[in-house]
This record gives sequence, C-alpha cells and structure tokens, in this order.
Amino acid sequence: MKYDPLIHHRKSIRLKGYDYSQEGVYFITICVQDRACLFGEITDGEMVLNDAGKMVDIEWLTLKKRFPNIELHEYVVMPNHFHGILEIAVGATLVVAQNITDAPNITVAQKNVEIQNELENGHSHDIGRPQGHAPTGKTVGDMLDAFKSITTVEYIHGVKQLGWVPFDGKLWQRDYYEHIIRDDQSEQTISNYIIDNPAKWADDKFYKP
Repeated sequence: MKYDPLIHHRKSIRLKGYDYSQEGVYFITICVQDRACLFGEITDGEMVLNDAGKMVDIEWLTLKKRFPNIELHEYVVMPNHFHGILEIAVGATLVVAQNITDAPNITVAQKNVEIQNELENGHSHDIGRPQGHAPTGKTVGDMLDAFKSITTVEYIHGVKQLGWVPFDGKLWQRDYYEHIIRDDQSEQTISNYIIDNPAKWADDKFYKP
C-alpha cells in the first residue's frame, strides 16, 4: 500500500506549543475506523444518510446544547468521515486549532489554491483570523472526544437493537484533523469544499467503493 499520512501517521498531529483553549473558527475532520462506509451512501452527487448517519448528524447539532458558547457552521456527514466548521466565542466551554504560513501580499486566489491543496492533502494548517483566549482549560480534543464517545455509544445501541452494521474494534479513528480559520474568505473556501464534498466523492481521498 502506498504511504498515506492519513492512514499511517500515528504521532501527534497537534501543533506543538499551541494553546488549544483559544477562541476562534475551526475546520475539523473525523474519520471512521478503516474508512468503513457506515453512515449512508452518495446518490447522484448527494449524501443520503442512513439511520446511523442521521444519528451522527443529530449528535453534532446537539453539541450546541451541551456547549452553548459554540456556533456550528457548515458541516457534512459523509459515508466514512465527517467535516465541520465550529466557532468558539470568548468564555466558551471548549476549543480548537492548527497551522499554515500566512505569506505577505498573497492574493485571494493564491490563498484559495493554497487552502484547497492543504485540504486535499490532509495537512493541518492555520488559515487567518486573529485569535483570543477563552478562560477555560478545555480543548477541541475534549469536545471531539465527547462527540466520538456519544456517537459510539449510540451506534452500539443501533447495532444491538436496530441491526446496524457492526464496526470493527472502534467506530472512529483515534485522532482527528483541524485547521484554524482566520478570515472570512478562508471560511468561504472551506465551506465550499464541505458543500461540494458529496458531489466529488469519487475523487475524495477517503473514497471507498
């Protein structure tokens, strides 16, 4: 098998020395273990959620109730992974981040290409909006651990009670991927990437027929 950092990378992909309890807007990706397609299928370029996928969708939206100071922006449940943008405000309960170099005098078009390349190559990066600090010790890892734990429990219930397809060992891969979003243009580029994800499924790095 050709080396794929999304599969073979087992060291921490968090940005060394970064304070993951900062406010901001963040793009996150979580993958199903072994890229198993458990949440539905792509039909005519659109994601059709099965019951498990609907559960993941509901639990993501429920995070707003558990953590009132977050805002959930564009997101998509894919057959074997999840993309979402979340915003943490000052005083938020949980948070996020990561790194890309902001080159001086870079044009919007150049920045969009750079962001798109980073997204497609699975690299973590820091995309542009100034950061502040939320007065908590919680991190986005805490939040995503909660999301993964809750969805795993619900999925196990679905396997036992509703005949959902069993997963092998664990539902989600151990780690996750994140990007800091630092300006509106970057967020729009990433939002478009998320919206277009189902239509481009056959070319997706996570694609599994």
